[in-house]
Amino acid sequence: MSLHSKHFALPYLREETLPSTFCSGCGAGEVTNALIRAVKDLGHADLSKFSFVSGIGCSSWITSPYFRADTLHTTHGRAIAFATGLKLANPDLKVIVISGDGDLAAIGGNHLIHAARRNIDMVVICVNNYIYGMTGGQVGPTTFTGDRTSTSPYGNPERPFDLARLVAAAGANYVARWTTAHPVQAARAIRTAIEKKGFSFVEMISQCPTAYGRRTGTGSPEEMIAWFKKYPVRKKDEPVEQRIPTRDGLDLGVFADRNEIEFIDSMRAIYRNLEA
Repeated sequence: MSLHSKHFALPYLREETLPSTFCSGCGAGEVTNALIRAVKDLGHADLSKFSFVSGIGCSSWITSPYFRADTLHTTHGRAIAFATGLKLANPDLKVIVISGDGDLAAIGGNHLIHAARRNIDMVVICVNNYIYGMTGGQVGPTTFTGDRTSTSPYGNPERPFDLARLVAAAGANYVARWTTAHPVQAARAIRTAIEKKGFSFVEMISQCPTAYGRRTGTGSPEEMIAWFKKYPVRKKDEPVEQRIPTRDGLDLGVFADRNEIEFIDSMRAIYRNLEA
């Protein structure tokens, strides 16, 4: 590759919108890289067969206005609801939701678990930075117990969600968790999620030095990446036992990989039986 060659992601992006508005050291770029790498590896020369939906928050800006694709930037917490309507209206589309842990797991938490329960055919990529990064660094549903944030100045008294286990237990066909320090594994997981029929969920642990790193003392982007690299990786077929996430005890890998009937196929089967 010569010095004058274009980056592989540029054909998928609106170059006129670059550079992005993300904070220095934000992990959104690595998430974008992993997603576009997965799409490219699957042989898609463009994003014409995809539609991207996001809610509100820093991570919701990954697709719009940057992706050269059809995108929906929706109301807070309602990305999966919009995506469900889009998929039902046009089942041939590959629908991908990209949003943050606050948007998907707090105000949008009910939509998340019920979409997994229905096993509707879409991919949800949750960019988890452990905090509400865009609105002031408030405590969120994945903030670790004891973390000091703008709304928990004496330490967070609550337990965080383990999103991978939560969605796997709710019935998703595919669930994986990786970090921005694992770009190859993340791209492979997203590729599998796109290929899998049914509800797929990829949790991407991402650094937020501006809000989380500064407020909780976890440091610079480099320090946070080094921290992510220490997370243990689950062995294949290891039992998914319940555990409370901690800063050092969050495990990575695949949490569900099954082939249960997808929601639209289930509806079609009911209609066929009614017509018979």
